[in-house]
Amino acid sequence: MNTSSLTHTHLFVPGTDPTRAPLLLLHGTGGNEQSLLPLAKKLVPGAPLLSVRGQVLEHGMPRFFRRFAEGVFDLPDVERRTEDLADFIVAAAERYQLNLSRLTALGYSNGANMAAALLLRRPDVLGAAALLRAMVVLEPGSAPDLRGKRILMLNGAHDPIVPNDHPERLAAMFRSGGATVDARLAEAGHDLTTAEFAVVQRFLSAG
Repeated sequence: MNTSSLTHTHLFVPGTDPTRAPLLLLHGTGGNEQSLLPLAKKLVPGAPLLSVRGQVLEHGMPRFFRRFAEGVFDLPDVERRTEDLADFIVAAAERYQLNLSRLTALGYSNGANMAAALLLRRPDVLGAAALLRAMVVLEPGSAPDLRGKRILMLNGAHDPIVPNDHPERLAAMFRSGGATVDARLAEAGHDLTTAEFAVVQRFLSAG
């Protein structure tokens, strides 16, 4: 189902299992609203799925915010895009009758970074998040109120994209806001391992 009256190109898949928490799917660079649907349907069958396409194009590849180079971000653009996406999520939750207190982000790479930005700037729109290969993009001046929120962070020890100190720094930001954070480092690069997918499945199923 594609609804043009909302501000972001997206797909919504209604849930068939009322016990499942709704998922917000945020793709990596070059992906789109289709990219994470097969994985989400496999990990948590029956969950309502709201999958969003990033509004920025980098050499024709969709992203959620601009960057000047690898790891060098346009911070004003990050902040604006975060607010825009948060407002879209509120509108979509009303349209599709989603409970924001249970909405769980599943983001990979650039999508994980956007989910992290939502938690740091607009925590009202998420109840939990699984961040796959996230890095530090925003550093708020004060900790947001993240009490009651669950966050899973999966990073690779040999990731050529995410600096080594970023996972710990990002986890510390979330914990300072009161979130429950499960941060894990795998013997892997930027791609996820089979064992990590099992961890994600357990996390999402507990929502």
